[in-house]
Order: sequence, then structure tokens, then C-alpha cells
Amino acid sequence: MPAPVTLDGHSLSIEDVVAVARHGAAVAIAPESLVAAAASRATVEAAIARGDTIYGVTTGFGKLAHVRVPPEQARQLQLNLVRSHASGVGDPLPVEAVRAMMLLRANVLLRGTSGVRPVLPELIVTMLNRRVHPRVPGQGSVGASGDLAPLAHLALALIGEGEDGAALRAAGLKPITLEAKEGLAFVNGTQAQTGLAALLVRDAWTLWRTAHAAAAMSLEALRGTPAPFDPRIQDARPYPFQRRSAALLRGLLADSEIRESHRANDPRVQDAYSLRCTPQVLGAVGEGLAFAERLVATELNAATDNPLVFDGDVVSGGNFHGQPIALALDVVAIVLATLAGLAERRLERIVNPDLSSGLPAFLARQPGLESGFMSAQIAAAALVADCRVLATPASVQSVPTEANQEDVVPMGMTAAWKAERILGNATRVVAIELLAAAQGLEFLKPLGPGKGVAKSYAALRREVPALEGDRPLTADIERVAAGVRAGAYDPEEGLGVGAGVGKGDGKREDSA
Repeated sequence: MPAPVTLDGHSLSIEDVVAVARHGAAVAIAPESLVAAAASRATVEAAIARGDTIYGVTTGFGKLAHVRVPPEQARQLQLNLVRSHASGVGDPLPVEAVRAMMLLRANVLLRGTSGVRPVLPELIVTMLNRRVHPRVPGQGSVGASGDLAPLAHLALALIGEGEDGAALRAAGLKPITLEAKEGLAFVNGTQAQTGLAALLVRDAWTLWRTAHAAAAMSLEALRGTPAPFDPRIQDARPYPFQRRSAALLRGLLADSEIRESHRANDPRVQDAYSLRCTPQVLGAVGEGLAFAERLVATELNAATDNPLVFDGDVVSGGNFHGQPIALALDVVAIVLATLAGLAERRLERIVNPDLSSGLPAFLARQPGLESGFMSAQIAAAALVADCRVLATPASVQSVPTEANQEDVVPMGMTAAWKAERILGNATRVVAIELLAAAQGLEFLKPLGPGKGVAKSYAALRREVPALEGDRPLTADIERVAAGVRAGAYDPEEGLGVGAGVGKGDGKREDSA
């Protein structure tokens, strides 16, 4: 069991989100954050007592903000807000995504800027610890004013309504009654898209590192040269993740017998771009992931509801707007589509007898009688095409809502859905490349590959045997893809090659 995660509204990391969402880490609350929450609540209550006009507390919402609501209807106003905004549709979010959203929402409410009673974040944390997970439909949010529909479905459970309210009671928990501002504070925020983004960034780093294992194995199968990974070349164009990419490749390819076998008398001068430019392309992918990670890590501890409470003032603003996370997710989608496309090009070189430097056609033992990896490459091509269609940015697709009051919205949940599908596609493409590259190595025996590649090959062969004749490859691909996602072929986490390249821990790594 991972170590407990303590929420204080300021220090949550991507690793913390993964620990709670996926591994069931216990959640605690820092006592000082409860004091801050109580102080912000006191500010709201004082403003109400003075008769101040406060958006969403003494007024309606959105276009209806001009409508005054008397104090005696404050509870009904908040209840109506939650009920009316629980309008999500489509398949429910995975449990890990709901847990991430719950964790982030509790963390933000503990910053002391939301004006809610401490009982709200306390109940969310108790739900997490008792594994009470509301059903949250995955569609229906445009990302501003935050993820209204997903968070409203979560709020329904807290107030005891619907089947999720029954689950709350079954766990021995008492529903709460929302007071002034608390419904608005709960549904205003970017925690659905940000929770998904945090998990996605972590997985994308794992895939990024694993793509190097596949690239290095392909280079060996094709008897390519590691010369382009010379550190002097990278230093001449000093992008941090290009340097890191090349270093990881060098570690994977070190001490290769295959390389030594064709060092002399090889008529080739340079390899194709998909081999030679791997650090340049995957380095750019790493830069994109680092950018996205920085935005997500910031958002984890950001106050994203409205209005916000500061030192006795209640101020309306727009921190609920999800543009930073929508943009981060679109960048992740684009760079993972790039990663998948690069992997497929190397795969094509391995299976194509006109490009593979002597490997049999489609890696079949008896080409013609057998088709080998012919159809696997077709599957990879289909997945890459799907990635490229989905890489169209969602964050520029604004459709105004709320009678044009919310006239610029970021579509963050759409960006998250697309990026997650691209991640799945790219994972399978890398899995197919690993399978094909390992099969290519079979034809180069008894020569051995680099020490890192040998570890990758051994890990893969523990799961999937070499192709001795045609067989359905779906199960092999899915088994290896599951291993890729779990980090089984990650050269750093799973295989012990290299040192600390892109951990997905919310910290920007920008030195070589």
C-alpha cells in the first residue's frame, strides 16, 4: 500500500494523484487547511450578513446573475444548481478518473479560497477512504465554468440523492445539506479534466520512455548505426529532451554484437530519418509532455471556482476557465500522435523486404506461404490514422453556452477523451513495433543486441514467444500493450537502463 497522501491545498503532485486514484492510498487532511477553510467560510457568512451582492450566493447563475435571490432561499438555490447541472451523458468515467477528480476537488476546497465549511472536503476524503465512488457520465462538460456536469454528479452523491446517495448511506456516511455558496463552490472547477490529465501525463511519460526501447530494438533488427546519438550532436542543438532521448538510446544500445558485426564494409552511409532522427523527434515529444506536465502540476493546487475569498473579500473572476488544461491535453494528443507515427515508420522498415537490410518479407519464416507481420503493420497504420484524426485540437473548438454569457469555452473534457484514445492507439503501435523488432532479432542470432535491448527482448519473450508460423496476433499485441502501459518495457522503471528521464511527477526536468 502506498504512503498516505495529506491534502493542504498547495502541495499535491501528479504522483499523489496516481497513488490515490490507482493504488488506493489513504487520504488525510492537514489541520491547518481546515482552519483556512473555516476562515474563508466566515468571510462568506459575514458578507451575507452585511447584505452584499455576491454572484451565485444572493443571485442566480450565468445569464441569470441579475436575478436577486433572498437569503431565505439560499439553500434551495444551491440545491437547484446541483440538480439542474447534473446533466451529463454518455459512458461513466473510470473509477480511477472519479477518484482523481474527488481528490482534486477536496484539495482545492482546502486552499481557503472557496468559502465552504470544512465538512465538505472532509466528506469527500472519507468517501475516498471508504471507496464510495459516484457514477459520473463522461460527456456534457465544455470546460467552463469548469467541469460543471461531472462535478454536479459528484455533488449529488454528497447530498444523498440518487443511487449514489444510497451508496453513501450504505457506507455509513451522512449526506450534507448545502449552505450558501457551497453548491457553486463545488461544481465550479476544472477537476474532472485535470484529474484525467494528471493520469494521462503519467502514462504518456511511461510510453515515451518505452518508445525508446522499441526504437533501439528496431535499430538493431535493421542493423542501423547509433552514430547519430553521439552526445556532441545533441549538444550542438541543446534541447534538454533531445539530449535525454539520445542518452537513453545510447544506454539501450551499449555493447551490441550486432553493431560490431556491420561496423566495417557496410555500404550504407546514413539511416533513414525514422532511425537517425529518433532523438530529434522523441525529444520534441518529451518537450511537449514537459510543457503539459507543468500546466497540470500547477492546476492541481489552483483555486478554480468562482467567486473566490481573499482576506475578507469575495471577488468574482474566471479561474474556472479550463483553457490551460485543454491546451495541455491537446499538446499531449499531438505529441503522442507523432510518437505513434514514428514507431509505425520503423515498423514498416522492418517488415518491408525492400527496406529491411536482409530480413525476410514481413518477418515470416516462409514468406508467401506465411504472411508474418503483414497484417500487424496494417493495424498499426489504421491506429496511426486514427491518432492523426483525433489530434485536431479541441481547445479551439469553442461553442458559446449560457445565452452567450459563457461565450469562450475550452472543451477540456473532449480534449481529455481524445488524448486518452490516442494514448491507447500509440501504446498498441509501440507494442506492435516491439513484437516485430524482437522477431527481427531472431534472424540475427547468435549475434546479441545491446545490453538494454537484450533486457527489453527478454521481458517481451517472457510474455510472447517468437513467431514460428502464422498465428492470430491480436492476443499478443494486447498482452504486450498492457505491459507497455504497466511499464514492463520501460527502460528506466522496468528494465533499469538510464537515469530519471521524465518521471511524470509534476516536476519540470529541464537540465540535461
